[in-house]
Amino acid sequence: MAIKAHHRRRLLFVLLFLGASLAVRAQEAAPIRSLAQLRQQLQADVSQPKFSAALWGIKVVSLTSGKTVFDYQADRLMSPASNTKLYTSALGLSLLGGDYRFATPIYATGKINRAGTLQGDLVVVGHGDPSWNERRLGTNFWTVFEPFIASATHAGIRRIQGNVLADATCFRGSPTGSSWTFEDLAEGETGLISALSLHDNLTQFRVEPGSGIGERCRIEPVQPGTGLACSNRTVTAAPGLPAHLEVFEPLHARTIYILGQLPLGSAAQTVDAAVPQPAEWFAQAFKLALARRGIAVSGQALAAKWPAEAGDFWKVDSGTKLGTVFSPPLRDVIRAFMKPSQNLEAELLLAAVGEASRDPAGPSGLTSEAAGLAALQHFLTSAGIPTEEVRFDEGSGLSRNNLATANATVALLQFMASQREANDFIAALPIAGEDGTLQSRFRNTAAAGNVVAKSGTLRWAQALSGYVTTAAGERLAFSIMLNRFAPAPGQSGTAEIDPLVLMLANFAGRSDQP
Repeated sequence: MAIKAHHRRRLLFVLLFLGASLAVRAQEAAPIRSLAQLRQQLQADVSQPKFSAALWGIKVVSLTSGKTVFDYQADRLMSPASNTKLYTSALGLSLLGGDYRFATPIYATGKINRAGTLQGDLVVVGHGDPSWNERRLGTNFWTVFEPFIASATHAGIRRIQGNVLADATCFRGSPTGSSWTFEDLAEGETGLISALSLHDNLTQFRVEPGSGIGERCRIEPVQPGTGLACSNRTVTAAPGLPAHLEVFEPLHARTIYILGQLPLGSAAQTVDAAVPQPAEWFAQAFKLALARRGIAVSGQALAAKWPAEAGDFWKVDSGTKLGTVFSPPLRDVIRAFMKPSQNLEAELLLAAVGEASRDPAGPSGLTSEAAGLAALQHFLTSAGIPTEEVRFDEGSGLSRNNLATANATVALLQFMASQREANDFIAALPIAGEDGTLQSRFRNTAAAGNVVAKSGTLRWAQALSGYVTTAAGERLAFSIMLNRFAPAPGQSGTAEIDPLVLMLANFAGRSDQP
């Protein structure tokens, strides 16, 4: 994400969260002891004049009694933002299971002679594993390739006469999710979709001030092999002036422009850019990783993606499998993208489910995303969730066209709480006041460490859906969505949602009260 859209946005969110936290604590009153009083207070809150042009969709249900605690326009189709990930995660866990691991096989297309020379190509075949990044591994960039290199060295390979091939033909469709906007890529909200993805398909450039005022800043890539060129449009400003960097990345271009200024003597900063050819990046970086380990490659680093087929790229039946690299269990993969609300990884899971559930006799032009959405519709039907209340274009929540009701979202939460994968699903959710996107919310309140829920944020959409235990010890499932609300300067939609959740946490009555 560009510095303008990342660091400044992060600072703004911190300030908003601090303000929201103070507002929430200010509104935290004595526990509400009757169901009638709770409903009255919730109704009064959402009926304030400041919401006259906004839309609410709310439902709260007891997991203990099954009774509805509160609802308000619960059947209204709303923009769920990243609450979409609740559906994608539930689908993945239900169809694949928490123990599922993404498998990435590695092949050799020729013989390995006595000197250890592979007289052919080394091929990696991707199936959507989203786990290859430093953020998840907690190590360095090159660690990703160690299992692949281990497969090659175990087979006795010391040199590769042919090419390094990255086969990403498994996923069909556009490299962007349906209805994503150009800004989603330009601002680093997501990388491009690929069956072979590296570092979430985002790369970083390190920018530091020059040695004198008026000079260009110094820029260097953090990761190698991306194929991106950088046009330096920065300047070193006088000390005391504000730092301001942004990235302009023309669509489908291989040159990015870094603009703005850093004051003389200030610390280096990093900016993000989407890699235009993710599978090609994987191949190039893998070739470099092999060289670092003393395995020279005489040929090129090449990649293929749909609509090419593996048979056009290399003959599958001519390859010898050297090994398979497995991802962490799906429960860990989901937790890793749900807590921070990582967009690309959610979309990769939807595509992987689409391919796992694809009907071989179905239409050949059906994209992986569309197949995943079809699987979602079947899942919702089997779970008894009204499919007409869930209308998605993609699986991350970036699409402004995604629609869901609070009613359907609570039904999903109820269903998942009773399933075999319930613990995995709930453990993936951010914990109020502790981690993920809720780390800065609800601190020092009755909701802290109690509420586990998925947040959702787009410009005109805020949502929070999950679970809370009341002051009386009753577990509730809730979904609160607020759309088209224009907050006052310095405020956010979260400051309107959080007091409602806090009322639930402080509720000392019972759902089965008359």
